[in-house]
Amino acid sequence: MVLYDIPVTTIDGTQTRLGPYRGRVLLIVNVASKCGFTPQYAGLEALHREFKDRGLVVLGFPCDQFLHQEPAAEAEIKQFCSLKYDVTFPMFAKVDVNGPNAHLLYQYLKGQRRGIFGTRAIKWNFGKFLVDRTGNVVGRYSMFTPPSKLRRRIDDLLGPVSASSPELTESTVAL
Repeated sequence: MVLYDIPVTTIDGTQTRLGPYRGRVLLIVNVASKCGFTPQYAGLEALHREFKDRGLVVLGFPCDQFLHQEPAAEAEIKQFCSLKYDVTFPMFAKVDVNGPNAHLLYQYLKGQRRGIFGTRAIKWNFGKFLVDRTGNVVGRYSMFTPPSKLRRRIDDLLGPVSASSPELTESTVAL
């Protein structure tokens, strides 16, 4: 299985694949709007805005598997994220991250990078997977890792900023 071939559904219901994100550094996060870690949306958005022109994309996947902390439908989730945290990074339809109905993306991510003590299961909302530009899962972080702690690692993965290299923008990379 190749990461970029995995089918996903946007928060607006459009079926797509991760292929448009090829060549980008990805921070994939299972999110929820009624969780003690929900304020991490602000940090995720800050990373996205700081690094998007260099090639970072944060991808949010709402999940309701942990104490019913994402009970809303996709339209409500989108509105909440927009109004409360001014989220501009791509959001997707709700998914299961564990169990027999775990989304293929999360099956893949957990197979590539185990959690603490070698576990595969996602322990809670706001678990984070960091993927390099070639699709390798290079990091897995718990809900206790604030997005700001990933800044240096993301900067390293994006590489040096060069005055002679064009910035990646929405107009140069089709999303």
